[in-house]
Amino acid sequence: MIFSKDYVTYLAKQTVQHLIEAKMVRTDKPGVLNERVNQGLLDELSLEDRINDEVRVILETFQDDMRKTGASYPEMFKKVKNELVRKYKAVL
Repeated sequence: MIFSKDYVTYLAKQTVQHLIEAKMVRTDKPGVLNERVNQGLLDELSLEDRINDEVRVILETFQDDMRKTGASYPEMFKKVKNELVRKYKAVL
């Protein structure tokens, strides 16, 4: 993830505070709303990490074939990652 978890928590808190001040949302429990926004941001920002992990697992299973054919790991990583991004309809 490109941001630290502390920074994401800060962003979530600032976002909720701005939404409340702008009267775009109403809540009796801003702490709960902060936590939900924080979790949503963490899930979204860690998506690329999860996809990268899945690519590594896939390429591990094909490493012998890649070695035999002389395929480039970085090139294959990029191709598999693009396929997974398309499969999950992710925006990175």
